[in-house]
Amino acid sequence: MSESSAEAVASAASAAAASAGNWRRAGVAGAAIGVVAAGAAAGVAIERLTVGRGMRRKALLALDSTGPYGALRGTPGKAYADDGTELYYEVDDAEPEAPLAPRRRRLFGRKAPAPVTVVFSHGYCLNQDSWHFQRAALRGVVRTVHWDQRSHGRSGRGVAQLKDGTPVTIDELGRDLKAVIDAAVPEGPIVLVGHSMGGMTVMALADQYPELIRDRVVAVALVGTSSGRLGEVNFGLPVAGVNAVRRVLPGVLRALGQQAALVERGRRATADLFAGVIKRYSFATRDVDPAVERFAERMIEGTPIDVVAEFYPAFTEHDKTAALTHFTDLPVLVLAGVKDLVTPSEHSEAVADLLPDAELVLVADAGHLVMLEHPEVVIDRLADLLMRAGAVPAGATVGGYGSTSSTAQPG
Repeated sequence: MSESSAEAVASAASAAAASAGNWRRAGVAGAAIGVVAAGAAAGVAIERLTVGRGMRRKALLALDSTGPYGALRGTPGKAYADDGTELYYEVDDAEPEAPLAPRRRRLFGRKAPAPVTVVFSHGYCLNQDSWHFQRAALRGVVRTVHWDQRSHGRSGRGVAQLKDGTPVTIDELGRDLKAVIDAAVPEGPIVLVGHSMGGMTVMALADQYPELIRDRVVAVALVGTSSGRLGEVNFGLPVAGVNAVRRVLPGVLRALGQQAALVERGRRATADLFAGVIKRYSFATRDVDPAVERFAERMIEGTPIDVVAEFYPAFTEHDKTAALTHFTDLPVLVLAGVKDLVTPSEHSEAVADLLPDAELVLVADAGHLVMLEHPEVVIDRLADLLMRAGAVPAGATVGGYGSTSSTAQPG
């Protein structure tokens, strides 16, 4: 190790120690999660923590003011879950169909594409804006619905959780998705797209409403998700570390949720450290547009700690392997980043093994937020899925999604 590298490591260690102190002032539970986060982010935090705090604050303000990510808005609507939780969604309508050019008429005939609606479900600690690039690409081409899961984004806090203390379940999220479909897509064919927790939500929908899948769903895309056995994920940690995390994390999160105000203050105090954690568990490449990194940070940091605590136990209980049979006769896309540390690509491979006719796409240099890190790959495969489902003609234009490399302009 060079002298400069040693200094960088020492600086990071010192900053991590200072951060742990901030967490202690936020409470014992805060200190515990601070230690876990410091361990997970050790290799990444050096980059962030050796940058002056004032300089980083100015950079973040600049990125927030210029980055257009998450700025796309549609026609707003509200659905209501079975416990009364208000679920926010937005609709982007397809543009009026233009007459087919003679060449396209010869290729595809005169039959217009079916009036399909694509429903996007986002992941844990994210919101509907996580589909920014895909939304931009499909805008005007096909009708889309983007919604915020309960307690995320613009949706209301889960009534059952807030008032009754009822644990969140993936089945509950499946029923929430059904409520959104009833309100936003009461008729016509549907394509379901889900990332991470959103993919689990889609599976829970199929498990509870198989007739909806049979009668109205024409294609499914499952991105960076899992049908079960999430309790075995090691998050890229060594065996000793992951065993410790599995043992203490549920209790730590529960304690944090009970001290939300104190923890949020500690969370802000350790923002630099958590930026490193977010980057490590979101992206696999270094060459990601800093504005996209910051966009991901804002979404994740915007999820209150008590919501983080409420949802976490649901994942270890999640098992929807049997529900996959409802997708057997449909065009299915299963896509994952090979370097995903949150829902490893082996989980997507297991899903594809149970759906032998599904298209399995493994993106070599991608992490958990593959739709932000490599939007061009995701939209390309989604476009192909929509064509196979008859949702868009083969000549439709779905470009203009931009790139997330650090040299690219925001798309």
